[in-house]
Amino acid sequence: MPLRITTLAERPEFAGALWRMATSWPDFMLEDPIADLYYPVCHEIYPEYVLVADDDADPGTLVARALSVPFHWASAIGGASDGASDGAFDGNGLPDDGWDGAVRRGWLARARGRSLNRVSAVEITVRPDRQGGGLSARMLAAMRTNAARLGFTELLAPVRPTQKHLEPRTPMKEYAFRTRDDGLPYDPWLRVHVRAGGQILKVARRSMTIAGTLDEWRRWTGLPFDAPGAVEVPNALVPVHVDLAQDHAVYVEPNVWVRHPLPPTG
Repeated sequence: MPLRITTLAERPEFAGALWRMATSWPDFMLEDPIADLYYPVCHEIYPEYVLVADDDADPGTLVARALSVPFHWASAIGGASDGASDGAFDGNGLPDDGWDGAVRRGWLARARGRSLNRVSAVEITVRPDRQGGGLSARMLAAMRTNAARLGFTELLAPVRPTQKHLEPRTPMKEYAFRTRDDGLPYDPWLRVHVRAGGQILKVARRSMTIAGTLDEWRRWTGLPFDAPGAVEVPNALVPVHVDLAQDHAVYVEPNVWVRHPLPPTG
């Protein structure tokens, strides 16, 4: 069953289907406010950075999508910040605000007329009934190829490790660099990235921030949220911090920065 992977620019008829495709994302992960700077407009602003896939079993029906965003980044890995006001960089040049930072910087670059000189993965999602068949690796390969085609020399990815939710109390800095006996990452999704040529660089300590009232979190998760402190939530990579007195809870998700050097095209 041949898989067709194209950009949304090539097949704009898939624009509406992007969000009708079934996914396994937990409800609370859809509540990051920074996402509003990308998802409602990506079909208009970033169609060359959106990949869609269907196959001969059901032509015209999405089986996977891969989204990326171009942004402005004046710092190099190992270098210092350029002093711009769009976020702080640590000593190796990669921002701690990972996913949120890539999306926000993409939006700000367009608003300020800056060059779009870097590209970051936003997500790779495979329809639940098609998971486990290697489609995620194929979509990652296609994202790398597309980034190179668009003239970038590297693809950055604030990766959400797929098995980290099973160890919400384990620090991400410990989990991200854990390896198997063969030297490959312990986490399956990080392993796919490394096998594809990616380099694990650092933890993005506040890659996504999702805040809500206790009633909102109850609605998103079905949990009571009736105790203060750190609450473990299914599919969350770290505990959610609950403040009963202030009637809110905050989830600060760490991701893992992976850099994919890209070969020159043409």
